[in-house]
Amino acid sequence: MTHSSNTLFYIHDPMCSWCWGFRPVWQQLKSQFTHTLDIVYVVGGLAPDSDQPMSLAMQNNLSNTWQHIQQHIPGIEFNYEFWNPASNSVPRRSTYPACRAVLAAKVQDANIEDTMILGIQRAYYLNAKNPSDVDVLSEIANSIGLNVEKFKQDINSPAIELLLKEQLQLARQLSSQGFPSLVISKDDKPFGIPLDYNNSATMQQAIINVINVAK
Repeated sequence: MTHSSNTLFYIHDPMCSWCWGFRPVWQQLKSQFTHTLDIVYVVGGLAPDSDQPMSLAMQNNLSNTWQHIQQHIPGIEFNYEFWNPASNSVPRRSTYPACRAVLAAKVQDANIEDTMILGIQRAYYLNAKNPSDVDVLSEIANSIGLNVEKFKQDINSPAIELLLKEQLQLARQLSSQGFPSLVISKDDKPFGIPLDYNNSATMQQAIINVINVAK
């Protein structure tokens, strides 16, 4: 994959709760480099396809993670109704469908990638809907103005599956830090940027330092 000499890679998963927590500072950081860096999103594929309901232990673990994120990052909201056994949602440990949805959205409109990610995050974290379900993903696609029939075809297509595999491979090549990760590539040399979930300025300075110092 060839990019301009200075590329900022954002390695994420649309169903990664830490990525949801990171979103406010990421938006601030991204706005600082919109015109100076090639900004590239890479889906990392947190959890492969599965039709099995999530174990109670895993559900409790993720619910606790949400609480930890709220303690660590002021102002981040979660709707814990998602974990209510009486709700309509059956949690599954599967984020590949949501990753495919992001790629399918980008195929239709390169400028709508982040809008799709936000739609998935809001559905999951605020509205207690399950983005492991293609029906939920199709609702989101419709709500952001995508051609839903094309979206449904694309999300299950060999082309999107190939694209997903390429993205997963790239994510692992760029970083072993998990999600989210930030990597600045200068002249094809990758430099990991330490994350700060509460202050975009520290990451901005770290990126500037790489651009100015790395040769």
